Amino acid sequence: MSAHQDSTTELLERFYDAEAHYVAAGGPGRAAFDSIARCLDPDVILHQAPGLPYSGVWQGPEGIERFMAVMGEMWERMEFLEQRRFVNGQQVVITNRVRLTARRTGRELDTRIVQEMTVRDGRIREIRPYYWDPAAVRAVLA
Repeated sequence: MSAHQDSTTELLERFYDAEAHYVAAGGPGRAAFDSIARCLDPDVILHQAPGLPYSGVWQGPEGIERFMAVMGEMWERMEFLEQRRFVNGQQVVITNRVRLTARRTGRELDTRIVQEMTVRDGRIREIRPYYWDPAAVRAVLA
């Protein structure tokens, strides 16, 4: 593995760990966002697919923080059960098997999410997640 791949892998591990802790804590006012922010490029952009309760385009660390606040309201727990990373220069593809627990209903969802990411200068620049079953996400949260 190259030094670039090692640093990208380390970045992604920090990001996913920080994301899971932030969501579990309940989001703003209950968790610090700085450990996530350190992983993000100042021009970061997150594209969430239509059909999800948190769909839309979230820009900059401030936008990601607002997105994470929504995730913290909806999900009590986010467990990354399996994860594979494919790094090709600045382009990264991550396959995730995730168990999510809805905060309001207590219901669990074991699903797969694939994320395309762009990493620039050691920080995440762009994120595009693809959920296996967006309807199941809505059903567990309802």
